[in-house]
Formats: sequence, C-alpha cells, structure tokens
Amino acid sequence: MIAPDSRRLRVLLWHVHGSWTDAFVRGRHHYLLPVSPAKAPWGLGLAGRDWPSASEVALDELAEAEPDVVVLQRPEELGVAERLGVPAVYVEHNAPRPYAASSEHPLAGRSDVPVVHVTHFNEAMWDCGSAPTRVIPHGIPDPGARYTGELEAGVSMINEPVRRRRVTGADLLDVFAEVAPVDVFGMGTEELTGRVRGLGDVTAPALHDEIARRRVFLHTARWTSLGLSLLEAMHLAMPVVVFASTEAVTAVPPEAGVLSTDVAALAKGFRELLHEPDFAALAGQNARAYALKHFGLDAFLSAWDHLLTEITR
Repeated sequence: MIAPDSRRLRVLLWHVHGSWTDAFVRGRHHYLLPVSPAKAPWGLGLAGRDWPSASEVALDELAEAEPDVVVLQRPEELGVAERLGVPAVYVEHNAPRPYAASSEHPLAGRSDVPVVHVTHFNEAMWDCGSAPTRVIPHGIPDPGARYTGELEAGVSMINEPVRRRRVTGADLLDVFAEVAPVDVFGMGTEELTGRVRGLGDVTAPALHDEIARRRVFLHTARWTSLGLSLLEAMHLAMPVVVFASTEAVTAVPPEAGVLSTDVAALAKGFRELLHEPDFAALAGQNARAYALKHFGLDAFLSAWDHLLTEITR
C-alpha cells in the first residue's frame, strides 16, 4: 500500500450527499466546494455546514482555484474534470439501476478514471467494464452512545418516503406500526399518512438525540448501497431491525438485532425488542461495537488519503 506523503491537496468536489461529504471533508486536505446563486445541484457550497477544512469556490472560477484532483459523483461532472486537466476519481454512491446485475456504469468505457464503490455489493453488481474499481466503505463521525430507548416506539430516517416508497421500504413501516408507534425523520416525511408519524427534517445533533430516545431503529430499504442512517443508529448504540438486502447482510451482525427478508419475522423481532428493554440495550451495544470497528471515520479517511495521494503522484 502506498503511504501518503505530506502534501496537502486541493480537492474539488460537489456537495451532493451531505452525510458522506460531512465525513469526507474531515480529512487532512483542503476541500473546494462549488457555489453559485442557483445553489443545487451545481452550486450548493457549504450550505451552512461548519467544515473548517472546506471552502467555497465560485462555479465559474474553478480553474483559478487550482485543484489538484477532482472527486466526481455524477456523470455530468466528468466534463468539468476534463476541462480542468487534473486527475479525477469517481465515487459511485448508488446500487446499480435500473437493473440489479446488468446495468452498465456510466464510466464503463473509461480506463483513466477509477470508480470507487462504497460497498462490495455495489462493486460486484455494477458492470464497470474497463474502468478500474476499488471499494472504500463508509466511515462516519462518531455521534456517541446516546441510546436511552425510553420511548416504546420504532424510528427510521428516510428522505422522501412517499415518492420513494418501495425503494426505501417505507410501505413496510405500516407492518411495524401495527405493533407499536413508528416515527420517521427526514425530508418529505410530513407527507406520510396513517399510523406512521412523519416528524420532518431535523438536523444533528438534535436528530441523534431524538432517534436515540426511541426503543428500536428500523431500516427497511429494499435497494440501497448501505444506509448511512443505519450506521448512525448503530453508532448511537441502538438495536436495529433490518431488511436483509444489499450490503446490509454483511454490515449488521445477528447480535445487533434482527436481520431478515421475512417481514413477519422482522415484526416479531421488533415486538420482542420493544418488550425487552434490557435485551434491546445489549443488542444496541453490540451494534455500536461492530459499527466502530468496521465503519469508523479514521479508516475511511486513511483509505481516501492513500487513493488521492496515489492518483496525484
């Protein structure tokens, strides 16, 4: 493995995925985030975030900012990197679509831009053709073991659960709501109706405190890379009930809660965790220990440091 040198790189990237970016910009480099009056999708900038190692650069002044490397996250960003004439790397955040095993990646015909997958599942499923690939698993800042489980309820974090209903598994929440109250935080959750309670978009650390007051975290996504919300809940020391799809199969150990594709079994496990708070707390401790070992921030930043050093050398 190539050891990182002492050079502090100027890394250009767009603010596309807030949680992933929050972890990425905690590295030792200087991060340039394009900003424009139109904001998203091309110029969101810092968006009010407190990221000391990051600064905004005007969208029409990217060349003057003299980046050393561009971290791409969308196919349309590739042209920008080519105009700048600097090395680039592409982060693929998503599981393949529209087809699980036969979708060709937008960079499949390129051999000069590495594709970094956030899960091994994604690397195996995407058809990346001649593009070099590697996996850098998620790492998140540790919010601390905040779990109290004082509220006998389930909780989930889902953005736009109505529009993305089956993909996120939001429809499965109705099954759990038959057992106990289910609260959902995230953008667009106010549109939820019925027994599932949408509580809106709350920012951390208040979000983490609210999540940790509920007894059990529910992760229902049918098709996703690996929900950062799930990893955050595990870091909080929450017991988890998880639909066993994509990378969740390897990211959640059995002792952390319940993992199954059988929705009835998930509901049964949810009921047991609700009614056994001591058992729930122990499962949450197991979840936290696993998350700290496998999805810690230091390993994530170290892996990215090695890659950025390698491609700019």
